[in-house]
Amino acid sequence: MLQARKVKIADIYVPAARRRLLHPETVRALAEDIVENGLKTPIQVRADGKRFVLVEGQHRLEAMKWLGEETIDSYLVQARRH
Repeated sequence: MLQARKVKIADIYVPAARRRLLHPETVRALAEDIVENGLKTPIQVRADGKRFVLVEGQHRLEAMKWLGEETIDSYLVQARRH
């Protein structure tokens, strides 16, 4: 079973290919939902040396950045490099 752990947002790298898929309206709507209900589903990251690489949850990550949060609940997963 995966366990959520806090990860510093500044330590998370988002691959360029993922950044192109960002929808600002989705980020805004998620930020509003997070303020009202909290972050329901942790993002998924993989370890890459001293940083983490985002695997899943770009809009949630960006919403937390937009809200000024410094950490985010994350699942550390094993994923192959693309």
